Amino acid sequence: MAHTPAPPADHSAAQGSDPAHDALMDRLARAAAGYYRDLTAAAAMHGLTMTQAKMLILLRQPLPMRGLAGLLSCDASNITGLVDRLEARGLVSRHLDAADRRIKNVVATEEGREAVRLIRADMRATSAAFARLDEEGRRNLYELLGRLHPEETT
Repeated sequence: MAHTPAPPADHSAAQGSDPAHDALMDRLARAAAGYYRDLTAAAAMHGLTMTQAKMLILLRQPLPMRGLAGLLSCDASNITGLVDRLEARGLVSRHLDAADRRIKNVVATEEGREAVRLIRADMRATSAAFARLDEEGRRNLYELLGRLHPEETT
């Protein structure tokens, strides 16, 4: 059995530059940009902005308005307007928190959950990208993404 020599050491990391790191950052940025282009187009087909769609997607469970602001990386004052517009369309509702009545939780309605389902169904470029992966590839991607950015609890 022939011995395969190890690849030469990459000394650029020792010099302050990590091409593997940079390449990973570039790939992640391209993947995220593609996902958000696809999400924006699909959301627009349903009369929603990308941010409104992102909010609906985040509402797998009720979330406090301040928590939504953190997850969407925006000021809490912006959340009120977003929730107002989605509530006017019947996609979300607000409920006082049972444990702390000062907190308003935002809840996706059945119509809001259906909007998420339709938006995801219309994200054809993302679906096609996932379809290029076999089951093991999708499972590995899921696990790796979970390790990169673990879910936050609010």
